[in-house]
Amino acid sequence: MTAPDIKNGQEHIASLKDDREVYINGEKIGDATQHPAFAKAIATAASLYDYQAHPDNCELMTFASPKTGRRVNRAWQMPGSYEELVQRRRALVAWAEQHGGFMGRSPDHLASAVAGQLMGREVFEAYDPARAKAYWDYYEYARDNDLFLTYVIINPQIDRSKAVGEQKDDSPMVRIVDEDAQGITVRGAKMLGTSSIMANEIFVAHLQPLRPDEEDYATSFAVPMDIKGLKVLSRKSYEEHAVSEFDNPMAARYDENDAIMFFDDVKVPWDRVFVHRSPEMCRAQFHETPGHIYQNYQAQIRLSVKLKFLVGLARHVAETIGTVNMPPVADTLGRMAAQADSVETMLYGMEAKGRQRGKYFIPDRHALYSAQTLTQELYPQMINTIRELAGGAVIMLPSSAQDFADPELAKIIKETQVSADGSSDVERVKLLKLVWDVIGSEFAGRHTQYEMFYAGAQFVVRGHSFRTYDWDASKDLVATIMDRYDLAGSMSKEQRSAAE
Repeated sequence: MTAPDIKNGQEHIASLKDDREVYINGEKIGDATQHPAFAKAIATAASLYDYQAHPDNCELMTFASPKTGRRVNRAWQMPGSYEELVQRRRALVAWAEQHGGFMGRSPDHLASAVAGQLMGREVFEAYDPARAKAYWDYYEYARDNDLFLTYVIINPQIDRSKAVGEQKDDSPMVRIVDEDAQGITVRGAKMLGTSSIMANEIFVAHLQPLRPDEEDYATSFAVPMDIKGLKVLSRKSYEEHAVSEFDNPMAARYDENDAIMFFDDVKVPWDRVFVHRSPEMCRAQFHETPGHIYQNYQAQIRLSVKLKFLVGLARHVAETIGTVNMPPVADTLGRMAAQADSVETMLYGMEAKGRQRGKYFIPDRHALYSAQTLTQELYPQMINTIRELAGGAVIMLPSSAQDFADPELAKIIKETQVSADGSSDVERVKLLKLVWDVIGSEFAGRHTQYEMFYAGAQFVVRGHSFRTYDWDASKDLVATIMDRYDLAGSMSKEQRSAAE
């Protein structure tokens, strides 16, 4: 049973049965919702909408649209106070808990980014009232239909030694190649297209810096995934290659996928164009509005859940193999618990340090970048720690669930897969297969890389921290001490006279 007039999973799956062009393994596929490379991940995304539509969850997860009255996910909500920000965060936590924090581009991510940018609507108004109206109208459309959006905001890695405009003439990066009274025509590629397979629309922008003369590349827009000319080139599907859900429980269900998005002369109507030939506005839409704050605040909410999951997994491993009470292991688990709780506490800190921006309440910018600086380093450390705790237990496992079907093999498995906590051989193998899919499989490797770089290279994130820290306040503390003494005060009268 679901609450009335709230988007549910069935509605979302139906919305994906369109004419989008998705390519994988050298072929153009048909219905992605039925394809073995994507079906279970799409079902997982749909389950998030079922969760929000459940009568027990609708108040937690949704709010009434100011325009239509339809209840939509709180990720679209623009908090006007600290209390509303906390209320919104609780909804995002609840969604992240449904996938353990492993879906980095769940629907709340782009909803947060778009809502955050338009909390700085005055920046768009000052740039171009027509573009500002187009963006606000789009926000209301996406919000009131509770759309699943994703984005592509970085360029393919071509020649990093050259600026965008210095690439060869047939540069594959998205650029404007024509425009008329109806809109602009764009051509080129963007990445990473995470979750594009299961999204309704794609938001395109340019996060990396542009030079003033690189106007052809300076655009921001949103289009449906089935728009003519848009081609989605999927990476290898870990879901498709999962042996079974028992053997690869994370890859089988939570592989949100990544893809190159290639725009083959895509015509974008003016009411979907939000930035037009303005390198400065491409930067401003992220950094002069709360957009960059809100999209990364959502990411930290999700990551705090993911770290809690990792800590729980580590404790489970130690209990299963019988090391949990060994002092070095207890020490390691205690450190992991402190690290995970620190990240969660930093969330509360960026909320408590937040401030009003007009009628909206914004988390503290530097507290956010501080958390990102730490968590980019913390995630791979935690993965490595679980490796150390598990040791060889995750290597010597049955080849697949099929081994249990053979009575002779099942007997050997039962005799060799013995747990200290009394769990059965099946339960032990089930846990350790999960552990491997989190720390060692291709799916796991992708997630480690993702968490290390989703916010940008580490020096970029640390640069945000450098630029937003209150250096004056910290230097004032130094001055408070230094102003209380001088050289003369440390000399005798005779030494002062001699120095003069």
